[in-house]
Amino acid sequence: MPINPQDINHNDAADSTENPTIQAIEKVARSDRSFDAIADHFEKKVYGGLKGDIRLAVLRRDIFDYSKQLSQTLGRPLRILDVGAGLAQIAIELATQGHTLVINDISANMLEKAKASAMQCGELFESKGKLDITWYVCPYQELEKNLAEQTEKFDLIMCHALFEWLAEPAKVMDFFDQQLSDNGAISLCFYNPASFDYRNLIMGNFNLLDNTDYKADNKKSLTPNHPVAKEEVESWLEVHHYHTVLASGLRVFHDYSPLKRGGHNDPEAVIRMELRYSQLEPYKWLGRYLHILATRKN
Repeated sequence: MPINPQDINHNDAADSTENPTIQAIEKVARSDRSFDAIADHFEKKVYGGLKGDIRLAVLRRDIFDYSKQLSQTLGRPLRILDVGAGLAQIAIELATQGHTLVINDISANMLEKAKASAMQCGELFESKGKLDITWYVCPYQELEKNLAEQTEKFDLIMCHALFEWLAEPAKVMDFFDQQLSDNGAISLCFYNPASFDYRNLIMGNFNLLDNTDYKADNKKSLTPNHPVAKEEVESWLEVHHYHTVLASGLRVFHDYSPLKRGGHNDPEAVIRMELRYSQLEPYKWLGRYLHILATRKN
């Protein structure tokens, strides 16, 4: 049975030099994932087709509707933080709507692509003035010191497709607690491990499902080996006193259709149906990714 590094008593670290098992585990300990080396591959694979269009369509609807309502309630533009932003499409669009954005990622190459997109958007929306975006290339754990001089907290914190690539994903909730305003919201989008099983059941990949040691090759693969189930995320929200405002599924049927026919051949129709079923029970829980928007409990 494989040993989980988290099960090791690190108070006994002084004995690790005499224990080859602990030494071996420490060498393969998980670390936060950066896509710096495969930024081009990431851009093409994740956002180069209909999959990316569906993902963005659901997130736009969920986040833009909520941010507009919150901005009207507060009577001002929002202060928004995007943690592990990657290409930052949603964040950049929020900036074009007049909000103040802080955009972060561990990968310099990913943020260079995001900056190029922001420059293009800024030119398109130049009548609204310069986009108010601050960029930080660093692990999210270093953001606290970078933000130390800023006295105002954030009205919205977005964390999309980051949980599954963190060595200790639960700890990012403490960071949210520190940086979120009392009336703020967090937008969490994460890979749904149940979708991996379901898709492989449909495809007949039973050998893969029977292989308990299966790991994707993460040198290029964008299938996470350490996804976080929705039940775990919900438990974090409960412990940190958040209330779920909405939950959506991203790609609730598209990825499960090996044979494309009828409406599947019409991208606009696919997106329309994905949007329709993305918030309906039980379909939303089949999404390849899940999106949860939550606020602090009062």
